[in-house]
Amino acid sequence: MGNFKGHALPGSFFLLFGLWWSVKYPFRYLCQGRKNIYLGSKAGFQRLEFTEGIIKVVFALIGMMAEQFVPDGPHLKLYNNEKKQWNCLMNWQHATMYLFYGISGLVDIVTHSTNVLPEALGRMMLSLAVFVEGFLFYYHIQGRSMLDFHVHQLLLITIFGGTLCIFLEVFFHNSIVLEMFRTSLCILHGSWFWQIGFVLYPPSGSTEWNQVDHNNIMFLTMCYCWHYAITLLIMGVNYTLYNKMNFGKRRLNIGKIDGILELVFAFNVLSHIKITILSFITDEECVMI
Repeated sequence: MGNFKGHALPGSFFLLFGLWWSVKYPFRYLCQGRKNIYLGSKAGFQRLEFTEGIIKVVFALIGMMAEQFVPDGPHLKLYNNEKKQWNCLMNWQHATMYLFYGISGLVDIVTHSTNVLPEALGRMMLSLAVFVEGFLFYYHIQGRSMLDFHVHQLLLITIFGGTLCIFLEVFFHNSIVLEMFRTSLCILHGSWFWQIGFVLYPPSGSTEWNQVDHNNIMFLTMCYCWHYAITLLIMGVNYTLYNKMNFGKRRLNIGKIDGILELVFAFNVLSHIKITILSFITDEECVMI
């Protein structure tokens, strides 16, 4: 969907996954070798991966349905015989992106519920899904205005960086460094989708961005770095919460874990809100007309 909601929807999906990963991977890393913690065990972690696969499929279906059946969508009609032209190709491209993430989710489900597929295949499929998104976006933005092209070009940096990182995870399985790098790019991926929405489709009453002002290009490039700085801060706080409060003395109990998880969850919800506010502030106050 070429509107604000069309960017906020996938942005929210990526933010939710990224914020969840910023909790999950430090927890697993710091729980290694602690048999008394179910979620830190291989069986517990496989259960989480299986659940993630289901959520990924559900998100993909929601995205595809939204792209196809919005009022001005194609409604599963690829070609308009009356007008002799392709029908809503932008929506079809977006739906194709969601499709590959859905396939990735299905592979995760099969991988972590049976012994039919190797675990590395899940990472390979996710890498392909992210690559397909970038591949379609690359040709999706040709011929756009200068500002439109630039904000999507910054998104492509994140996408192809994520593709490479996830591909490396195929060969370096359970590498906390690669997992945390992927997590940071996923959060940035989501927050920048929101930023693009505010820039190209400002909410009613907001200031319109000058599409040809080079100062806007400079500001948004800097703003992209701010988004990543906030992402690193979120991840650092999550890791510190676990390390200091849960594992500093190397002692755990169930009540304490629940309390920490609730605290981290609340922090990540606030982080999501802060990222959205940052996007809104840059739209309202920092535009060079």
